[in-house]
Amino acid sequence: MGLFKIGGYVGEFHHSLDDKGRLTIPAAWRPKGDAEENYFLALPSVEGGSDAYVTVYPPKMIAQLEERISQISMGDVEGQRMLSELMAMAHSFSCDKQGRINLNDKLIKHAQLGKGAVLLGKLSTFSIYSEELYNASQSQGPSDPSARAAVFKRFGL
Repeated sequence: MGLFKIGGYVGEFHHSLDDKGRLTIPAAWRPKGDAEENYFLALPSVEGGSDAYVTVYPPKMIAQLEERISQISMGDVEGQRMLSELMAMAHSFSCDKQGRINLNDKLIKHAQLGKGAVLLGKLSTFSIYSEELYNASQSQGPSDPSARAAVFKRFGL
């Protein structure tokens, strides 16, 4: 079953992490079907500090990510080192019956997640932000309309 049969990951949701690092994902984002489609991969953003977040990839996107990663040559020492650093923080998991996912301590620390989290849909993936950092970035206001238009134009939107 394709992601688009359930509407993709869209919208902004505010949720809380429990004491075990579990986070409930929106009902519309929860996988339907067998357990194989219930596995996700969470990776830290390449940014750090106040721009840090976690990106969650569904099974369909994991396959694409694997293809891209397999193109990093074993002889590319820098690429392999960066890949090792990224994957050391990665976490794979499934969604439980209550619709919760569980993030590892490295990702929680990277994204500076406290009790509050913001889940932001990006159609084929979703990101998890610290509520505090997300609210601070939103207080700066929306991006410049002409800059936004230029970026969207690059992607044919």
